[in-house]
Amino acid sequence: MVQQQAIKKQLEQEILLMQGFKPLTADPARTIDIGPMAACFPYGQFPLGNMHEFLVGNEIDDACTSGFIAGILTGLMQKGGAAIWINQSKKLYPPAFTQFGIEPDRLLLIDVRKQQEALWVMEEALQYGGLAAVVGDLHKIDLTASRRLQLAVEKSRVTGFVIRNSERALNTIAAVARWKISTAASESSDGLPGVAHPRWKVELQRVRNGRPGAWIVEWQAGKFRFVIPPAISILPATKRKIG
Repeated sequence: MVQQQAIKKQLEQEILLMQGFKPLTADPARTIDIGPMAACFPYGQFPLGNMHEFLVGNEIDDACTSGFIAGILTGLMQKGGAAIWINQSKKLYPPAFTQFGIEPDRLLLIDVRKQQEALWVMEEALQYGGLAAVVGDLHKIDLTASRRLQLAVEKSRVTGFVIRNSERALNTIAAVARWKISTAASESSDGLPGVAHPRWKVELQRVRNGRPGAWIVEWQAGKFRFVIPPAISILPATKRKIG
């Protein structure tokens, strides 16, 4: 029985490595702090060098998603390298990224007009190993195109983020996780009226070899702050719809 458990554990480790998940001790420099969200992933760490999928249903969710990704980029770019953001919607406001500690000269924004242009630029960018991350604002993407992006990521180990702006045409793609970011009511820290810290409802709807979860997250003092209660379970019905 002990031998069978050891073999099973070894096989699980090999599968995780094939899928891009590395143990914490293998490359400790390639980790970022995402708080309690990390517990949902294998080895308890945000999977870098993989593709992440973000679903967007409306303009408000689009803005929330951009803000949340910017927070992740902050951690990635602290370890060196620049990031590329491929933009179809042309709704990004570059100066806003400074509130996340991202220097303007380290974030390259590329505006494209057509879907095929966005996919081509993202695939080319993901092949360059010197980048911290590549974000692609895509209206839709099929499994074949996503596999091409995944192959590029596996070679370069650059983290990729795909923003999907068409939930109606939802299909499975080659991504390690599916996220949904929406707005949450902010609260002023000093009790006075005014603009409070950005706050989002973060749903990790699907994660390969992990478990889903949801949180209320706030961006404060250059990092994610988790509002009490720190975690909310996704209902089983929701899991069935996305599985």
